[in-house]
Amino acid sequence: MPQGILYVMTTVVDGLIKIGKTGPGNFNQRMNALESNGYANVVGLKRRYAIKVDEYDEKEQLLHTLFAKSRVADTELFATDVELVIQLLSSFDGEQVFPDEISKDQVFNDAVNQDKDDQRNQEIPDGVYYLTRKIKRDGIETSCRLKAQNGRYVVLAGGQAAITETNSVPLSISAQRSDYIDGNGIVTENVSFGSVSLAADFVVGGSTDGWVHWKSEDGKTIDSFR
Repeated sequence: MPQGILYVMTTVVDGLIKIGKTGPGNFNQRMNALESNGYANVVGLKRRYAIKVDEYDEKEQLLHTLFAKSRVADTELFATDVELVIQLLSSFDGEQVFPDEISKDQVFNDAVNQDKDDQRNQEIPDGVYYLTRKIKRDGIETSCRLKAQNGRYVVLAGGQAAITETNSVPLSISAQRSDYIDGNGIVTENVSFGSVSLAADFVVGGSTDGWVHWKSEDGKTIDSFR
């Protein structure tokens, strides 16, 4: 049975992802090309998950069929939840190719938990929230603002985030920290997230309960609005 790699990538457009395939010896080259050059006039592609499977042509077709209603014209772009796609890919029998730092089971569990968090996010009122927390390892205190609007969460540029990070920070968040936090811990651009906990992970540099640590101007936790 022919083997190949199925992958999913996020793009610069919130909620727009790419689902594709490549040969088993071509993964890094393909990812580098897409991340550098974009795809179908969409840029900012970043690899999120990849797995080597048998009968990869058939499995890719299955994915495209399952998400047909969210497909963008005749491209490999889909307006759908990346965590749902990761759940599906990581449930296939096969060898996980990316990420290689954590197990396939952990990737699946993280995707399930993130999907649950996304559902809870709909309960959060639109507005601006604040995260202030002492980071002993860096000798600083974070001071970041989060704009919540229509179920999306943007950490605003100019805030003070943790300079370093712990081993608990999710791989995707670590990559975003490298891209959008400078050497002094300053957030250089507005950065969008699908959940308040991922936004908190980004600021603190480690796994963080955003429901507790993001607060309104009058000091109420986001969790208190549920």
